[in-house]
Amino acid sequence: MPANSSSDISILDQLSAYGHKKLVFCNDPDTGLKAIIAIHDTTLGPALGGTRMWSYATEGEALQDALRLSRGMTYKAAITGLNLGGGKGVIIGDSRKDKTETLMRSYGRFIKNLNGEFITAEEMGTNTRDMEYIRMETNHVTGVPESIGGAGNPAPFTAQGVYLGIKASVKEVFGTDMLAGRTIVVQGIGNVGEHLVALLRKENAEVLISDINQEQLTYVARKYKAKTIEADKIFGIDADVYAPCAMGATVNSKTIEKMKFAIIAGSANNQLKDEVIDSELLLKKGILFAPDYLINAGGLISCYSELTGFGKKRTVQLTENIYDATRNVIKLSKTDHIPTNIAANRIAEKRIEDVKKIKSSY
Repeated sequence: MPANSSSDISILDQLSAYGHKKLVFCNDPDTGLKAIIAIHDTTLGPALGGTRMWSYATEGEALQDALRLSRGMTYKAAITGLNLGGGKGVIIGDSRKDKTETLMRSYGRFIKNLNGEFITAEEMGTNTRDMEYIRMETNHVTGVPESIGGAGNPAPFTAQGVYLGIKASVKEVFGTDMLAGRTIVVQGIGNVGEHLVALLRKENAEVLISDINQEQLTYVARKYKAKTIEADKIFGIDADVYAPCAMGATVNSKTIEKMKFAIIAGSANNQLKDEVIDSELLLKKGILFAPDYLINAGGLISCYSELTGFGKKRTVQLTENIYDATRNVIKLSKTDHIPTNIAANRIAEKRIEDVKKIKSSY
């Protein structure tokens, strides 16, 4: 992924740099909808990706988010063995104030016009109710409530995958995957983060939590007997695992310099601010990084199961594969002396290229 992409580069040049297939701009003055849908690759199947609603400072920031996140979805589907491509939707706006039924339904009509090339689900700033509104306009949506035949909120499966990624990483570093007594910092305790805290505390890990939402922070701390920590103190803590579960780019040259963690493994997308520079810094410092798009794939697996008609039992089985997949990435990283994210990319890219050969044979 390009390390120097910026909003002053032409849009078509950015598409070429990231290897995208299509970019769709959605604008509906009647509902206030301003959105971007990025379709990265459809070699393995239709592009599936959640829709994020966020108050981006500029349209350029929204575009960058859509491009990076959609590319990550391609790799996420590939490395977990799913027959899906990668896409992502971003809606520009404050989900707490600007989101309405008509806005989401308008967005659904844009998705409908893509004729199945893009399928969406909930993400940061959207929920199962929003997916229900989208479903009123198109069938190309997953994560709809179970009451209307969907698989419901995929967050528990996302958290389960991250939990397994943490255990696989702990196994590598400490020789056992038992989490009792390990200190884990969870940054961001929204839908996925809270489920992760529950899993970690169930195994008697010591959990430190941080979030900008003080009400949620207090609630989760009391419910799971977790300790709270101020955001600006996180990177100076001597802990076993750092689990970023909010926005990306928290792992960068400045924070890495302060880090005392043995492992980084969380649900946030695009945790490395610069994939090349930051991954090398982590490798040199001896901090094990569990690639985010691999260990947070449980949510995508849940959506895939909904599309294919699999039940929850099959979803659980596929999610459990994240443990071994993480171990395989670590093994390749050690064998080839490369950062773990580069190792994961190679595995994902090989599957895409192999399937591309099959599809070109007829």
